[in-house]
Amino acid sequence: QSKREEVEAVTILETPPVVVVGIVGYIHTIRGLRTFKTIFAEHISDECRRRFYKNWSKSKKKAFTKYSKKWQDESGKKQLEKDFASLKKYCSVIRVIVHSQMRLLPFRQKKAHMMEVQLNGGTVASKVDWAREHFEKTVPVASVFCQDEMIDVIGITKGHGFKGVTSRWHVKKLPRKTHKGLRKVACIGAWHPARVSYTIARAGQKGYHHRTELNKK
Repeated sequence: QSKREEVEAVTILETPPVVVVGIVGYIHTIRGLRTFKTIFAEHISDECRRRFYKNWSKSKKKAFTKYSKKWQDESGKKQLEKDFASLKKYCSVIRVIVHSQMRLLPFRQKKAHMMEVQLNGGTVASKVDWAREHFEKTVPVASVFCQDEMIDVIGITKGHGFKGVTSRWHVKKLPRKTHKGLRKVACIGAWHPARVSYTIARAGQKGYHHRTELNKK
């Protein structure tokens, strides 16, 4: 029981609620999963629609203007009901399309991020119903994760461009008198097999890699 102060390093992530704007159904084929049908909500915010354009200010901003009319007229409604029914009938995996709310964050960026999130637990019909009930509604982080739960964090590492072997793989530098440079790998393998093995350190892209960090509380 020492009286020392303890300091623990933490990373604080701001997580505004995500908005559910669509539902995707997948079916199992012999080649794995295949998208079967995608249904979007009636009202999609501008920050989400920015994702469908390279240059929002120069565009006519027509994305989803015709699609949203489906929700109003009778024939469109009939078609949507048919689509929801077919999702329940044929699909084995249901995912919802969500987007982030950029206006709640202190970033310069206004274009929302979009991703699919898989629904687990319950029957396919209950998943479809849940997704439909939550169209255009927000899902806070507390409804997915609880306090002190261990979660995995996925991200992209800091990019460093094209780097040599010393920086990229931390191989030993060669002695000073080496001919034609010393930040190299001296031997890249035996004569036979007459190929360079993948286990040999070579120069190339360093950073900007997809990484998953496990067990963050």
